Amino acid sequence: MALTQDQLKKFWDMANQLRKNLDAAEYKHIVLGLVFLKHVSDAFEARRAELEIDFTNPESDAYKPNPQSLANALETRDYYTQKNVFWVPEVSRWSVIADSSKQVDLALRIDNALYEIERENPKLEGIVERSYANAKLPIADLGAVVDLIGTISFSQNKEEAVDILGQVYEYFLGQFANAEGKLGGQFYTTPSIVRTIVEVLQPTQGRVYDPACGSGGMFVQSEKFVEAHGGKLGQIAIYGQESNPTTRRLCAMNLAIRGIDFDLGKTHGDTFLEPQHKDLRFDYILMNPPFGKNASYPKAQLLDDVRWKKYGVPREKPANYAWMSHAVHHLAPKGRAGIVMPRGTLTSSQGGDDAIRKAFLDDDIIECIVDLPGQLFFNVQIPSCLWFFNKDKSKWKNDRTNQVLFIDARKMGTPVSRTQIEFSDDEIAKIADTFNVWANGDYEDVDGFCKSVSRQDISKSSDALSPGRYIGTEADESLYDEEFSERMENLVSTLKSQLSASEEVTKQVTQNLASLGYDLD
Repeated sequence: MALTQDQLKKFWDMANQLRKNLDAAEYKHIVLGLVFLKHVSDAFEARRAELEIDFTNPESDAYKPNPQSLANALETRDYYTQKNVFWVPEVSRWSVIADSSKQVDLALRIDNALYEIERENPKLEGIVERSYANAKLPIADLGAVVDLIGTISFSQNKEEAVDILGQVYEYFLGQFANAEGKLGGQFYTTPSIVRTIVEVLQPTQGRVYDPACGSGGMFVQSEKFVEAHGGKLGQIAIYGQESNPTTRRLCAMNLAIRGIDFDLGKTHGDTFLEPQHKDLRFDYILMNPPFGKNASYPKAQLLDDVRWKKYGVPREKPANYAWMSHAVHHLAPKGRAGIVMPRGTLTSSQGGDDAIRKAFLDDDIIECIVDLPGQLFFNVQIPSCLWFFNKDKSKWKNDRTNQVLFIDARKMGTPVSRTQIEFSDDEIAKIADTFNVWANGDYEDVDGFCKSVSRQDISKSSDALSPGRYIGTEADESLYDEEFSERMENLVSTLKSQLSASEEVTKQVTQNLASLGYDLD
């Protein structure tokens, strides 16, 4: 059972209409928190209905003929938690909230409901932002949102309920990201990009890590991949970190409603300064870290950090190579990683980027580079690409030692709005299948799309990794936004210094000539 795109859009349009002038960044927590509350309550009631059928069946070993014993059993926590259903106290059940949608103290009731759920379920502590009483949304409109969410049927089947909730949650996250513009990219990565990374990496078991996890899209899609290929929930272990406390809650909530166990560390924090999983190594690392000219890391405090020992100390800003070095450091001996990066990282020579890139190549850990089209991300126009790393390329049926697969996907993508495109299912499959055949099948280069290139040939191109250089298409190595801004800032700074020095020289020459009787005035 699944909701259609039209149904999802209808829910969104109605919810967004109630937002009125409220900022999208604030409104999303109101809506998603209520969606979370509705689902948790629905899952509880579904489990309660199962228990009631069992307890009232005279042929069941759990039969409860006494009304009081039946009532007590239905309120026994263990019957719910043993099935991974959160215990929902009566005050937090959706029926109670729904009945209060017209009450003046509705916001306080919701805050209290969420508090009680957190208190009764330690795993949920800190997940949902309890700020309804302080929200700028009028009570009448908040009540209307409650009524709207109450119309979403999550099914009495737990698996179907989770799927529907996941659909609603993911769709709303995407719409909020779009509404927030560039800021939305801080917590949300376009699903087609996430799916592309997952389909190439194929995480089926082991530890999965995202050190800039946002709202958890990489984790959700990884679990979907496992289940789609005959695996079970929990087959992979989820580890993440997020610096923004609000976004961290979005991630935890996103995973909790899907029944996905997770470890996001003890708290939010800077991945470089406060790594929550510093001693762990991972089988798969997937991430879309912050990038842009102002994305940096505290280099001065980490000059001797173990993460830079093998490949060199990355430059402070932008922190692209710091993120990649962090990921590589945390890979298990046979681990693999897929990372979204600005296209400029493929050729950059600024701040020692080229030296680290050469070190990656010399260590033979770069597996595949995918050049991406523009407009894949919400209101972010920086040209991007995907880097795939592998600590052991010899494990493939086709031993790919000292080879890199280049894929040019710049002409792919289907418009979904005036400012955005996304990969279709067929396009994602084409990229993933190309990699899989390269690794394990009867691979052949495709002119204009893909080419397997030796380390020797890459060195002849000064270790540049732009797919177009090797595939036969035009290489797009124009300066991307952050690189252009950085170079312009450096040029302006140099020019200012030169002009200042020139003024000083002119002043000194003028004074010297005047002392000799030659006045320039």
